[in-house]
Amino acid sequence: MVTVAAAGLLASTGGAADASPDYELAYWSMNEEPGARTMRDVSGHGFDGRIGREVAVGLRSGDRTAYGFERLEPDTPPARPGHLVLVDHDSRLDPGERDYAIEMRLRTRDHFGNIVQKGQATVRGGSFKLQIPNGRVQCWFRGSRTSLLVTAPRPINDGQWHLVRCERTGDGVSLAVDGRVVAERSGWTGPIENSWPIAIGGKTDCDQVDVGCDYFAGDIDYIAIDVDNPGW
Repeated sequence: MVTVAAAGLLASTGGAADASPDYELAYWSMNEEPGARTMRDVSGHGFDGRIGREVAVGLRSGDRTAYGFERLEPDTPPARPGHLVLVDHDSRLDPGERDYAIEMRLRTRDHFGNIVQKGQATVRGGSFKLQIPNGRVQCWFRGSRTSLLVTAPRPINDGQWHLVRCERTGDGVSLAVDGRVVAERSGWTGPIENSWPIAIGGKTDCDQVDVGCDYFAGDIDYIAIDVDNPGW
């Protein structure tokens, strides 16, 4: 394992990452007061989201304010769209061919669920998602050329806050937990561009019968998206 700050050194040894996206495209601080139904993008780029009515807003944890997502039994109808936070599709939020990173702080005691995604497994144009099967974070990018999945070697479902960062560059995909790169895979996914919203807390197209909604259970303090080039 290496520190995130040293990730750029991996290029010289054939590792997955040669750059770190550092332009803040979107930043959802999740600091709204209880009862709020709009998730504000404080980056200034206007990517506000809609907070489902089953999402707990304004949870206090020390000096942090977070959203809470209750535990829902997997594959048990009905679907619960109110469990999600949705940011409408905007082509600027697609990874495209750019270096692209999703970063968040979260805590959970459960061992399943999709945390954040844009698109689903077979949608046209590709997709990405972070999920947490068996309590271990996975970072997955599916592009026009291939899919790259990396998995943290250790679970983080200990009820403590953890910082997670998932990056896709021209050389591969890497996953960092609490400031250390814990998994990486070399390769080029190809561009990723779809017409789906960013979904936080589970899938948007699901019924809990034929397609599970994979609802996340836990708290999220913030989510940020960084790119190497805003593209405008």
